[in-house]
Order: sequence, then structure tokens, then C-alpha cells
Amino acid sequence: MRQIRIRPWHGGLVVLLAACVTAVVLIADNQPNRSATPLPGVADEPRGPITMVSLGDSSVSGEGTGIYTEGTDGQNGDWCHRSPKATVHQTSVPGIEKTVNLACSGAPTQQVALGPHTRYGESSQAARLRELAKTHEIENVVVAVGANDDPHFSRHLNTCVKAWFGGPLCTTQMRQNWTSTIDAMVPKVVTALQDVRTVLRQVGYEREDYQLVVQSYPSPISPKIPNNIRNMDGCPFRAADLDWIRSTGVPELSRGMREAAQAVDARFLDLSRAGYGHEACTGGTNASNEWFTRLTVRWDDLDDVDRASHAAQESFHLNVAGHAQIGRCLTEFLADTTSEAACREGTDGDLHPTVLP
Repeated sequence: MRQIRIRPWHGGLVVLLAACVTAVVLIADNQPNRSATPLPGVADEPRGPITMVSLGDSSVSGEGTGIYTEGTDGQNGDWCHRSPKATVHQTSVPGIEKTVNLACSGAPTQQVALGPHTRYGESSQAARLRELAKTHEIENVVVAVGANDDPHFSRHLNTCVKAWFGGPLCTTQMRQNWTSTIDAMVPKVVTALQDVRTVLRQVGYEREDYQLVVQSYPSPISPKIPNNIRNMDGCPFRAADLDWIRSTGVPELSRGMREAAQAVDARFLDLSRAGYGHEACTGGTNASNEWFTRLTVRWDDLDDVDRASHAAQESFHLNVAGHAQIGRCLTEFLADTTSEAACREGTDGDLHPTVLP
């Protein structure tokens, strides 16, 4: 069994323990015939740098920042698009000495969970977490995964872009079975989260040694996009599709993520309304206050047969500012003790954790 190391959220316990030790010392001083026995140590040296880790898909890998770690921007077929500007690297949690990003754009739950499934040649994220935990002191694990399973959220967004040219609304089919689709996703997310707990237990971690946080997804688009930019120059979507995705699709996806978090006793951070007022194209001709990328095409990649199919991969994801805002909210959430919260914009214009209904 792994010895207990004092954690930031153990402050109250430390105070109580100190009081008890003081009482023992006072009693011992009043009974000189008893020989004093040193108390056993309550902490040991960490196995490595105190570390915060992110696992999951493009919402946490750093997709959309435009700045990617060497080896994950198409080299040798790896398009995981991990970024030094990803959310985990834009946190400032007291005591954390290192942040590690294991997420991969497009990853399904199978690639986060234990097993043979790979993504762009990369193996199980949980298995890599296990190896990392042998040489690093894992303090926080943040997971966002599930949207690429039954919901196929990115695929649906692509369909919505095509629907802009004509034909039925892209959300017509989604409306018919979206709840059952999310219900089918939940157990897969639960399995991935259970595997995260399993690998940490295998290398000696108890549940109280780390925090497991599940993040949901923000809506990258909004019905408030001005008509003059609701086209191929920015956000080619139809109004009815935009309205349903923001008001129903994303909140229902968040509901499923919340259920998965509760099933494994993980903390939950709701992002379904985190981007309100800062979605792609909501700034019209001025994108400076937006937290998501618009339709983004790497034109040079279209001339490369190996890169052309990924030329628009960055579209409608958190940008650098968006990842920074989520990182700010996550930092504050980790410093608190509430099991659930929702990131919402405060009067200062930044995201902060608020009470989740």
C-alpha cells in the first residue's frame, strides 16, 4: 500500500492531526514515567514531479490553437495535434510542477481505455498514464472523451456545413434519437474512466491520492452568428441547426458526461455554456473576442496528398484564448472541494466555476 502524502485538499485533516499530536504531547509531558514513542511518518518523498495530466480528444489535445508539438502535426501519420497551448498547459494549480498532455484529436473512448485500440498510431492513453505514474506523482487527471463515439459530434458539424448548401437540416436526424445516442455513449465513457482508476491503482495509488475530473464540451457555434458571416468566409451553418446544437445537442451531451462522472465518483466540470457570447463568428467581422476557430483551412496542405484530408481539421475548436479560459476555470475548480461546477463567464469577462443546476 502506498504511503499517504499530504495533499492540498487535506488541509482540514492536517489541522486536526496537528491538534491531536499536540494533545498527545501534553499528556506525555504530564506522565513522565511513560517513555515517548515517535509517531510514524505521515508522508514520503514523491516518486517524481507532482503532475497534472489530460486525457481525451480534440477538446483537450489543443486542436485549434495552430501550434502543435513536433510529431503530432502529421509527421508519420500522427495527427493528434497536441499543443503547448492546450488547456492543461494553461492552468496554474498551486503545487503542480509539471503538466502532461496525453490527449489525441479524434480519440474515441476505446483509445483512452485499456486495450489494443490505437489512434494515429498511438496506443492506449490509460496505459501510457500507468507508465507515467511510475515516475511522476499524479495529482490531477482531467478527462474529456465520448463525443467521437456514438454522438460523432465533429462528423455532424461537417454534415451541417454541407447542409448550408441546401437539402434537409443536418439536425433533422439528430433530433430523432439524440437522447438514446447519448445514453449509448455513457457506458463507454464509464469504462474509460474506470480504466484510468485501474491503472493508477495498479501502480499503488489510492483514490484519495489524486483528483479525477471529467470535462464536458462547449458549444463552438451559436444562433447569434450575424447573417453576413454565416457563409464559407466564416461559419456556413443554417439558423435552425445552430439553434438546436446550442440549445439541445450540446447540453444533452453534457448530461451524458455528467452521468459518467457520477458513475465512477469523479468530479465534473460542465462546459456546455462556457463559450456563450464567444462562439465562432459571433464577433462578425471582428474575431478578437472569440474563443473558437471559424472555418479554418490550411491551404498549403491541400497540395500535399498526405495532408489534404486534414486541412480543415482545426475548424470549430477552442483557440488559444479559449483553452486559456477553460484552463483558468479548471484551475479554480481544482482549488475548490465541490464535486460539480459549471464554467460561466463572470462580470470580469473571464470564466469561473459556478453552481451547476
